[in-house]
Amino acid sequence: MQPGKDHLKVLTRDMMKYLAYIPMLIGHMIAWINLMNHPENNLALYELPLPLLLLTGLSLFCPPVMFFFIADGYKYTKDRKKYALRLLLLACITQPFHWLVFQPTGGWWSFNVIFTLFFGLLSVFAWESSYTLWQRLLLVILCIAATVLLYCDWLVFGVLFILLLHIFRERPKARLIAYSSLALLHTAINLFSLGTVPALPLILYICVMFAALMAAYLCMTVFYNGKKGRYPNFAKWFFYVFYPLHYLLIWMIQLTLEQF
Repeated sequence: MQPGKDHLKVLTRDMMKYLAYIPMLIGHMIAWINLMNHPENNLALYELPLPLLLLTGLSLFCPPVMFFFIADGYKYTKDRKKYALRLLLLACITQPFHWLVFQPTGGWWSFNVIFTLFFGLLSVFAWESSYTLWQRLLLVILCIAATVLLYCDWLVFGVLFILLLHIFRERPKARLIAYSSLALLHTAINLFSLGTVPALPLILYICVMFAALMAAYLCMTVFYNGKKGRYPNFAKWFFYVFYPLHYLLIWMIQLTLEQF
């Protein structure tokens, strides 16, 4: 913590979570309803009006916040095994709701981001284990491979973000370099779509996604004060309920739209 910067740390953990949920919900509603309406068109996202496309990019503010809290959770939770089991249980509960949205377009072999958070936490367990370096690296690779095999949201990148945030926790400069490099790589991959989608919307979308990822980092490292908030238990269970139910909400809105 840098001297003279304490006055900037005004966001509690609960406030950060609520702040992250808003762009996530808006972005998911736009992107996923559009996906459900155009299951045959993989590039339908880029055909959205530009303001709606950019709003979907802003939804990337949420995942890094969750990655930070997973890395934080490893350090501060009283029972790490129970924490991991809660994540796994939440991932399993969320999966049927995930299929409501994605099964019609992506089939059954697609798993939600909570599984990614779970494997990210396991990678931290592996890294902090007493095994040799090569054994620990192998276990981390297996966690990454699991997200690829299950085709989880944020596959590969989610585990890497969580692990790097943990490893460089006490080295702010190295953490910033690692995080921003990974964020740049994650967004720049979209450049492979050049030639198949209009260049201007694609470039703007990439810029907004990168800005959202860096804004999340800024909030968590500059404005987050490390405190739980006034109602920590409510906030914790709110997320556990909100995440699977937001899939249901999107599915219900889509059903309603189909009636008109």
